[in-house]
Amino acid sequence: MVINPNALGLELPPGTVRVQPSYWYADEHATSGTWSRLMPAREAAGLQPLLLAEPRTLHPSQVDDPDDHDAAAILAGLWREIQQEADDDEDGEAADALIEPFTRAWPGLAPAGPPGTDPDAVAARVAAGLAEGDEWLKEARGALVPARRSADILAVLGWGGAAEHTDAVRLSAVLRSWEERFGIRLVGLGPDLLVVSVAAPPRAPDDALALAAEHYAFCPDAVWQDYDSLREYAAEEVLNRHQWTFWWD
Repeated sequence: MVINPNALGLELPPGTVRVQPSYWYADEHATSGTWSRLMPAREAAGLQPLLLAEPRTLHPSQVDDPDDHDAAAILAGLWREIQQEADDDEDGEAADALIEPFTRAWPGLAPAGPPGTDPDAVAARVAAGLAEGDEWLKEARGALVPARRSADILAVLGWGGAAEHTDAVRLSAVLRSWEERFGIRLVGLGPDLLVVSVAAPPRAPDDALALAAEHYAFCPDAVWQDYDSLREYAAEEVLNRHQWTFWWD
């Protein structure tokens, strides 16, 4: 489906409609107000706002659908794969120490966060901060993607930034679960990086630790390359945090 947002009468910055995959892409780099300026297109035409950098990793040939996948099953499978890869690399003991107090058995999904503020308001604030000074997304431009919900953007675009770990459709299925439990929005996307805003992050250390296990399954690079333990990661990156950043080597 190709939708031209420039024909909707919205006050959008200059931009171009792309096809294969279909999305609208601004001509100029994003500013702090870009996200808020794009938001009306969601209500008008179901176009999800996004700060998009380096669209070369988009591969729309995927025919799978997030509807066909369960987030808990995906995370459990990825959790097992990480442990197996560590054994194959003879890093099993280090991997076991990293995930303490959890074991190699998948611990299950974390509880939902407490009621938070409006997810779109949080997303606008996070997006403004990214546009103003994020090192990885400083070249990002505003984009509009014809997706049913923010979590589906990865699947619709066929994003390949985590292809060596898992595919975009499965990542979208996990993001859907985080939308429902924590009020996330996908706000920034680069070649191998994604940023989500979080309206209802965990407020208790144990809940943050449980969610850190999900993050590790979703994106192990963001944990083990910068932190010695899931506890440390949970305290620094999950507890009360309104922005989560994931990147894949």
